[in-house]
Amino acid sequence: MNPYQIAAYYFPNYHSDARNAQTHGPGWTEWELVRHASPRFEGHRQPRVPMWGYEDESDPWVMARKIDAAADHGLDAFIFDWYRYDDGPYLERGLDEGFLGAPNNARLKFALMWANHDWYDIHPARLRECQSHNSPLLYPGTITRTTFETAALEVIARYFKHPSYWKINGAPYFSIYDLAAMLRSLDGFDGMRDAFAWFRAKTKAAGFPDLHLNQVYWNFGILPGEQAMRFPGEALTSLGFDSITSYVWVHHVRLETFPETDFTRIFQQYLSFWEQTEKEIGLPYFPNASVGWDSSPRTVQSEIFTNAGYPFSSCIRGNAPGAFQHTLEVIKQRMNRSGAPKILTINSWNEWTEGSYLEPDTQYGLGYLDAIRNVFGG
Repeated sequence: MNPYQIAAYYFPNYHSDARNAQTHGPGWTEWELVRHASPRFEGHRQPRVPMWGYEDESDPWVMARKIDAAADHGLDAFIFDWYRYDDGPYLERGLDEGFLGAPNNARLKFALMWANHDWYDIHPARLRECQSHNSPLLYPGTITRTTFETAALEVIARYFKHPSYWKINGAPYFSIYDLAAMLRSLDGFDGMRDAFAWFRAKTKAAGFPDLHLNQVYWNFGILPGEQAMRFPGEALTSLGFDSITSYVWVHHVRLETFPETDFTRIFQQYLSFWEQTEKEIGLPYFPNASVGWDSSPRTVQSEIFTNAGYPFSSCIRGNAPGAFQHTLEVIKQRMNRSGAPKILTINSWNEWTEGSYLEPDTQYGLGYLDAIRNVFGG
Protein backbone atom coordinates (compact mmCIF):
# COMPACT_ATOMS: atom_id res chain seq x y z
CA MET A 1 0.00 0.00 0.00
CA ASN A 2 1.31 3.44 -0.93
CA PRO A 3 2.23 5.26 2.32
CA TYR A 4 1.69 8.68 0.71
CA GLN A 5 -1.65 10.44 0.33
CA ILE A 6 -1.84 13.16 -2.32
CA ALA A 7 -4.79 15.56 -2.28
CA ALA A 8 -5.27 18.33 -4.85
CA TYR A 9 -7.44 21.38 -4.21
CA TYR A 10 -10.33 21.72 -6.63
CA PHE A 11 -11.79 25.16 -7.41
CA PRO A 12 -15.34 24.65 -8.77
CA ASN A 13 -15.96 27.81 -10.78
CA TYR A 14 -16.14 26.13 -14.17
CA HIS A 15 -19.88 25.52 -14.34
CA SER A 16 -22.85 27.89 -14.51
CA ASP A 17 -24.04 29.27 -11.19
CA ALA A 18 -26.99 31.49 -10.28
CA ARG A 19 -24.84 34.02 -8.39
CA ASN A 20 -22.41 34.31 -11.28
CA ALA A 21 -25.30 34.74 -13.71
CA GLN A 22 -26.56 37.67 -11.66
CA THR A 23 -23.13 39.33 -11.58
CA HIS A 24 -21.70 38.43 -14.99
CA GLY A 25 -24.64 37.27 -17.09
CA PRO A 26 -26.29 33.93 -17.92
CA GLY A 27 -23.93 31.05 -18.58
CA TRP A 28 -20.79 32.82 -17.32
CA THR A 29 -18.02 30.65 -15.87
CA GLU A 30 -14.41 31.39 -15.08
CA TRP A 31 -13.51 29.85 -18.43
CA GLU A 32 -14.36 33.30 -19.83
CA LEU A 33 -11.30 34.74 -18.08
CA VAL A 34 -9.13 31.86 -19.28
CA ARG A 35 -10.28 32.31 -22.90
CA HIS A 36 -9.62 36.05 -22.95
CA ALA A 37 -6.32 36.14 -21.07
CA SER A 38 -3.55 37.86 -23.02
CA PRO A 39 0.24 38.28 -22.66
CA ARG A 40 0.90 41.20 -20.31
CA PHE A 41 4.69 41.45 -20.78
CA GLU A 42 7.37 40.03 -23.08
CA GLY A 43 7.58 36.25 -22.85
CA HIS A 44 4.37 35.95 -20.82
CA ARG A 45 2.68 32.58 -21.48
CA GLN A 46 -0.98 33.50 -21.96
CA PRO A 47 -3.55 32.39 -22.78
CA ARG A 48 -3.37 28.90 -21.24
CA VAL A 49 -5.52 26.52 -23.29
CA PRO A 50 -7.05 23.42 -21.65
CA MET A 51 -6.23 20.21 -23.55
CA TRP A 52 -9.74 18.88 -22.90
CA GLY A 53 -11.46 22.10 -23.90
CA TYR A 54 -13.63 24.45 -21.85
CA GLU A 55 -15.72 21.75 -20.23
CA ASP A 56 -18.65 21.91 -17.81
CA GLU A 57 -17.46 20.28 -14.59
CA SER A 58 -21.05 19.75 -13.38
CA ASP A 59 -21.46 17.15 -16.15
CA PRO A 60 -20.79 13.75 -14.49
CA TRP A 61 -19.08 12.40 -17.61
CA VAL A 62 -16.75 15.40 -17.76
CA MET A 63 -15.89 14.89 -14.10
CA ALA A 64 -15.39 11.18 -14.71
CA ARG A 65 -12.46 11.93 -17.04
CA LYS A 66 -10.89 14.16 -14.39
CA ILE A 67 -11.31 11.43 -11.77
CA ASP A 68 -9.70 8.82 -14.01
CA ALA A 69 -6.74 11.06 -14.84
CA ALA A 70 -6.20 11.95 -11.19
CA ALA A 71 -6.44 8.36 -9.97
CA ASP A 72 -4.27 7.02 -12.78
CA HIS A 73 -1.49 9.44 -11.82
CA GLY A 74 -1.39 8.77 -8.09
CA LEU A 75 -3.79 11.31 -6.61
CA ASP A 76 -5.89 10.08 -3.72
CA ALA A 77 -8.37 12.93 -3.26
CA PHE A 78 -9.81 16.21 -4.45
CA ILE A 79 -10.29 18.80 -1.71
CA PHE A 80 -13.18 20.89 -3.00
CA ASP A 81 -13.28 24.60 -2.19
CA TRP A 82 -16.72 24.61 -0.53
CA TYR A 83 -18.74 27.82 -0.15
CA ARG A 84 -21.60 28.41 2.25
CA TYR A 85 -22.81 31.90 3.14
CA ASP A 86 -25.65 33.05 5.36
CA ASP A 87 -27.88 33.29 2.28
CA GLY A 88 -27.01 29.85 0.93
CA PRO A 89 -24.49 27.86 -1.10
CA TYR A 90 -22.27 28.92 -3.98
CA LEU A 91 -20.46 26.93 -6.67
CA GLU A 92 -21.85 23.65 -5.35
CA ARG A 93 -22.80 21.95 -8.62
CA GLY A 94 -19.27 20.89 -9.54
CA LEU A 95 -19.26 18.62 -6.49
CA ASP A 96 -22.94 17.82 -6.04
CA GLU A 97 -23.74 17.08 -9.67
CA GLY A 98 -20.33 16.49 -11.25
CA PHE A 99 -18.28 14.50 -8.78
CA LEU A 100 -21.08 12.83 -6.83
CA GLY A 101 -22.86 11.99 -10.09
CA ALA A 102 -19.77 10.57 -11.80
CA PRO A 103 -20.06 6.82 -12.32
CA ASN A 104 -16.43 6.26 -11.26
CA ASN A 105 -16.28 8.41 -8.10
CA ALA A 106 -15.25 5.35 -6.09
CA ARG A 107 -11.80 5.71 -7.71
CA LEU A 108 -11.01 8.98 -5.92
CA LYS A 109 -11.74 10.33 -2.47
CA PHE A 110 -13.07 13.83 -1.90
CA ALA A 111 -13.07 16.22 1.03
CA LEU A 112 -14.19 19.77 1.77
CA MET A 113 -12.32 22.93 2.58
CA TRP A 114 -14.78 25.59 3.76
CA ALA A 115 -13.68 28.55 1.65
CA ASN A 116 -15.16 31.02 4.12
CA HIS A 117 -13.38 34.11 2.81
CA ASP A 118 -15.08 37.27 1.59
CA TRP A 119 -15.89 37.06 -2.11
CA TYR A 120 -15.02 40.25 -3.97
CA ASP A 121 -15.89 41.32 -7.50
CA ILE A 122 -12.45 40.61 -8.97
CA HIS A 123 -13.41 38.42 -11.94
CA PRO A 124 -11.86 40.45 -13.49
CA ALA A 125 -10.35 43.02 -11.14
CA ARG A 126 -9.99 46.68 -12.02
CA LEU A 127 -6.63 48.35 -11.45
CA ARG A 128 -7.98 51.44 -9.69
CA GLU A 129 -10.02 49.37 -7.23
CA CYS A 130 -7.02 47.17 -6.42
CA GLN A 131 -4.79 50.20 -5.88
CA SER A 132 -7.33 51.71 -3.48
CA HIS A 133 -8.21 48.35 -1.86
CA ASN A 134 -11.82 49.06 -2.75
CA SER A 135 -13.02 46.09 -4.80
CA PRO A 136 -16.78 45.60 -4.32
CA LEU A 137 -17.70 42.95 -1.76
CA LEU A 138 -20.28 40.52 -3.15
CA TYR A 139 -20.60 37.85 -0.45
CA PRO A 140 -19.25 38.34 3.09
CA GLY A 141 -17.50 35.33 4.60
CA THR A 142 -18.74 36.08 8.11
CA ILE A 143 -21.64 33.81 9.07
CA THR A 144 -23.90 33.22 12.06
CA ARG A 145 -23.64 30.30 14.48
CA THR A 146 -26.95 29.07 13.07
CA THR A 147 -25.47 28.94 9.57
CA PHE A 148 -22.42 27.12 10.93
CA GLU A 149 -24.53 24.46 12.62
CA THR A 150 -26.87 24.02 9.65
CA ALA A 151 -23.90 23.65 7.32
CA ALA A 152 -22.12 21.22 9.64
CA LEU A 153 -25.14 18.95 9.92
CA GLU A 154 -25.51 18.94 6.13
CA VAL A 155 -21.81 18.14 5.72
CA ILE A 156 -22.09 15.17 8.08
CA ALA A 157 -25.25 13.77 6.48
CA ARG A 158 -24.59 14.51 2.81
CA TYR A 159 -20.82 14.29 2.47
CA PHE A 160 -19.14 12.52 5.42
CA LYS A 161 -21.43 9.52 4.95
CA HIS A 162 -20.63 9.18 1.26
CA PRO A 163 -18.39 6.13 0.71
CA SER A 164 -15.84 8.21 -1.21
CA TYR A 165 -15.34 10.83 1.50
CA TRP A 166 -11.67 11.13 2.51
CA LYS A 167 -10.89 10.07 6.07
CA ILE A 168 -7.73 9.98 8.17
CA ASN A 169 -7.75 7.01 10.54
CA GLY A 170 -11.50 6.80 10.01
CA ALA A 171 -12.10 10.49 10.84
CA PRO A 172 -13.55 12.67 8.03
CA TYR A 173 -11.11 15.39 6.96
CA PHE A 174 -12.64 18.88 7.02
CA SER A 175 -10.62 22.04 6.49
CA ILE A 176 -11.21 25.71 7.34
CA TYR A 177 -9.67 28.26 4.99
CA ASP A 178 -9.94 31.62 6.78
CA LEU A 179 -9.37 31.45 10.54
CA ALA A 180 -9.87 35.18 11.09
CA ALA A 181 -13.26 35.14 9.33
CA MET A 182 -14.38 32.12 11.35
CA LEU A 183 -13.33 33.81 14.58
CA ARG A 184 -15.42 36.84 13.66
CA SER A 185 -18.32 34.56 12.80
CA LEU A 186 -18.30 32.58 16.03
CA ASP A 187 -17.63 35.36 18.58
CA GLY A 188 -13.93 34.80 19.10
CA PHE A 189 -11.90 31.97 20.56
CA ASP A 190 -14.41 30.77 23.14
CA GLY A 191 -17.27 30.68 20.64
CA MET A 192 -15.17 29.02 17.95
CA ARG A 193 -13.83 26.41 20.38
CA ASP A 194 -17.38 25.63 21.47
CA ALA A 195 -18.65 25.40 17.89
CA PHE A 196 -15.84 23.06 16.87
CA ALA A 197 -16.44 20.85 19.91
CA TRP A 198 -20.13 20.72 18.96
CA PHE A 199 -19.20 19.77 15.36
CA ARG A 200 -16.86 17.04 16.61
CA ALA A 201 -19.53 15.63 18.93
CA LYS A 202 -22.12 15.57 16.13
CA THR A 203 -19.63 13.79 13.87
CA LYS A 204 -19.01 11.12 16.50
CA ALA A 205 -22.74 10.78 17.14
CA ALA A 206 -23.16 10.03 13.42
CA GLY A 207 -20.99 6.95 13.85
CA PHE A 208 -17.48 8.20 13.03
CA PRO A 209 -14.58 7.70 15.47
CA ASP A 210 -13.71 11.39 15.34
CA LEU A 211 -13.50 14.51 13.16
CA HIS A 212 -10.17 15.46 11.59
CA LEU A 213 -10.25 19.25 11.65
CA ASN A 214 -7.62 20.95 9.53
CA GLN A 215 -6.68 24.63 9.29
CA VAL A 216 -5.23 26.22 6.17
CA TYR A 217 -2.41 28.33 7.56
CA TRP A 218 -0.69 31.36 6.10
CA ASN A 219 1.71 33.87 7.57
CA PHE A 220 0.49 36.63 5.30
CA GLY A 221 -2.50 36.99 3.00
CA ILE A 222 -2.96 37.34 -0.74
CA LEU A 223 -6.65 37.83 -1.50
CA PRO A 224 -8.39 41.08 -0.55
CA GLY A 225 -9.24 41.03 3.16
CA GLU A 226 -6.95 38.15 4.11
CA GLN A 227 -5.16 38.65 7.41
CA ALA A 228 -2.24 36.69 8.84
CA MET A 229 -3.04 35.23 12.26
CA ARG A 230 -1.35 36.41 15.44
CA PHE A 231 0.19 33.85 17.81
CA PRO A 232 -0.71 30.96 15.49
CA GLY A 233 0.73 28.14 17.59
CA GLU A 234 -1.28 28.97 20.68
CA ALA A 235 -4.42 29.78 18.67
CA LEU A 236 -4.50 26.66 16.54
CA THR A 237 -3.84 24.16 19.29
CA SER A 238 -6.32 25.75 21.70
CA LEU A 239 -9.13 25.73 19.14
CA GLY A 240 -9.00 21.98 18.67
CA PHE A 241 -7.45 21.61 15.23
CA ASP A 242 -5.88 18.24 14.42
CA SER A 243 -3.51 19.44 11.70
CA ILE A 244 -2.53 22.37 9.52
CA THR A 245 -1.59 22.68 5.87
CA SER A 246 -1.18 25.33 3.18
CA TYR A 247 -3.23 26.32 0.17
CA VAL A 248 -0.50 27.82 -2.01
CA TRP A 249 3.16 28.79 -1.61
CA VAL A 250 2.54 32.49 -2.21
CA HIS A 251 0.76 32.59 1.17
CA HIS A 252 4.23 32.21 2.67
CA VAL A 253 6.65 33.71 0.16
CA ARG A 254 6.97 37.27 -1.08
CA LEU A 255 7.01 37.66 -4.84
CA GLU A 256 9.98 39.99 -4.75
CA THR A 257 10.50 40.74 -8.45
CA PHE A 258 7.91 41.97 -10.94
CA PRO A 259 6.55 40.91 -13.38
CA GLU A 260 8.12 37.48 -12.76
CA THR A 261 9.71 35.59 -9.85
CA ASP A 262 11.77 32.44 -10.22
CA PHE A 263 10.08 29.14 -9.27
CA THR A 264 13.21 27.65 -7.68
CA ARG A 265 13.67 30.71 -5.46
CA ILE A 266 10.05 30.53 -4.35
CA PHE A 267 10.44 26.86 -3.50
CA GLN A 268 13.55 27.42 -1.40
CA GLN A 269 11.75 30.09 0.60
CA TYR A 270 8.79 27.74 1.06
CA LEU A 271 11.12 25.07 2.47
CA SER A 272 12.34 27.59 5.06
CA PHE A 273 8.74 28.35 5.98
CA TRP A 274 7.97 24.63 6.35
CA GLU A 275 10.94 24.10 8.67
CA GLN A 276 10.06 27.11 10.82
CA THR A 277 6.39 26.15 11.01
CA GLU A 278 7.15 22.67 12.31
CA LYS A 279 9.26 24.24 15.06
CA GLU A 280 6.72 26.88 16.08
CA ILE A 281 3.35 25.13 15.86
CA GLY A 282 2.65 21.99 17.83
CA LEU A 283 0.41 20.36 15.22
CA PRO A 284 1.15 18.02 12.31
CA TYR A 285 1.86 20.09 9.21
CA PHE A 286 0.90 18.57 5.84
CA PRO A 287 3.24 20.10 3.25
CA ASN A 288 2.07 21.70 0.04
CA ALA A 289 3.29 21.61 -3.55
CA SER A 290 2.30 24.51 -5.80
CA VAL A 291 2.39 24.12 -9.57
CA GLY A 292 2.92 27.81 -10.27
CA TRP A 293 1.34 31.25 -10.02
CA ASP A 294 -0.12 33.69 -12.54
CA SER A 295 -3.24 35.59 -11.49
CA SER A 296 -3.13 37.99 -14.46
CA PRO A 297 -6.22 36.42 -16.13
CA ARG A 298 -8.24 37.87 -13.25
CA THR A 299 -7.27 41.41 -14.22
CA VAL A 300 -9.02 43.61 -16.79
CA GLN A 301 -6.93 42.76 -19.84
CA SER A 302 -7.09 46.23 -21.39
CA GLU A 303 -5.51 47.90 -18.34
CA ILE A 304 -1.83 48.36 -17.61
CA PHE A 305 -0.30 45.37 -15.82
CA THR A 306 1.53 46.92 -12.89
CA ASN A 307 2.50 45.74 -9.43
CA ALA A 308 -0.67 46.81 -7.60
CA GLY A 309 -1.40 43.78 -5.43
CA TYR A 310 -3.52 40.72 -6.13
CA PRO A 311 -4.37 39.93 -8.87
CA PHE A 312 -2.01 42.55 -10.34
CA SER A 313 0.89 40.57 -8.90
CA SER A 314 4.08 38.91 -10.04
CA CYS A 315 3.93 35.62 -11.95
CA ILE A 316 6.13 32.60 -11.33
CA ARG A 317 8.48 31.58 -14.15
CA GLY A 318 10.49 28.39 -14.65
CA ASN A 319 7.83 25.99 -13.40
CA ALA A 320 7.77 23.48 -16.26
CA PRO A 321 6.85 19.89 -15.31
CA GLY A 322 10.50 18.90 -14.82
CA ALA A 323 11.03 21.67 -12.28
CA PHE A 324 7.77 20.74 -10.55
CA GLN A 325 8.89 17.10 -10.37
CA HIS A 326 12.14 18.15 -8.69
CA THR A 327 10.19 19.96 -5.96
CA LEU A 328 8.10 16.82 -5.41
CA GLU A 329 11.27 14.75 -5.01
CA VAL A 330 12.62 17.14 -2.38
CA ILE A 331 9.27 17.25 -0.57
CA LYS A 332 9.10 13.45 -0.55
CA GLN A 333 12.56 13.21 1.03
CA ARG A 334 11.57 15.66 3.76
CA MET A 335 8.28 13.88 4.37
CA ASN A 336 10.23 10.67 4.90
CA ARG A 337 12.27 12.35 7.65
CA SER A 338 9.19 13.72 9.41
CA GLY A 339 7.08 11.95 11.98
CA ALA A 340 3.87 13.49 10.60
CA PRO A 341 1.46 11.53 8.37
CA LYS A 342 2.71 11.43 4.78
CA ILE A 343 0.00 13.70 3.38
CA LEU A 344 0.68 16.26 0.65
CA THR A 345 -1.72 18.93 -0.59
CA ILE A 346 -1.30 20.36 -4.07
CA ASN A 347 -2.35 23.70 -5.46
CA SER A 348 -4.16 22.69 -7.45
CA TRP A 349 -6.19 20.61 -9.85
CA ASN A 350 -7.67 23.56 -11.76
CA GLU A 351 -6.75 27.06 -10.58
CA TRP A 352 -6.47 28.12 -14.22
CA THR A 353 -6.81 31.85 -13.56
CA GLU A 354 -4.10 31.70 -10.90
CA GLY A 355 -1.73 29.70 -13.10
CA SER A 356 -1.47 26.73 -10.74
CA TYR A 357 -3.14 23.65 -12.19
CA LEU A 358 -2.45 19.95 -12.78
CA GLU A 359 -5.16 19.61 -15.40
CA PRO A 360 -3.59 19.14 -18.86
CA ASP A 361 -3.08 22.07 -21.20
CA THR A 362 -2.00 22.23 -24.82
CA GLN A 363 1.63 23.05 -23.99
CA TYR A 364 2.57 20.44 -21.38
CA GLY A 365 -0.23 17.90 -21.78
CA LEU A 366 -0.24 15.52 -18.82
CA GLY A 367 3.25 16.63 -17.77
CA TYR A 368 2.38 17.79 -14.25
CA LEU A 369 0.34 14.67 -13.57
CA ASP A 370 3.17 12.52 -14.89
CA ALA A 371 5.49 14.27 -12.42
CA ILE A 372 3.30 13.13 -9.52
CA ARG A 373 3.20 9.55 -10.77
CA ASN A 374 6.97 9.53 -11.38
CA VAL A 375 7.67 10.54 -7.78
CA PHE A 376 4.86 8.98 -5.77
CA GLY A 377 3.62 6.15 -8.00
CA GLY A 378 0.17 5.64 -9.40
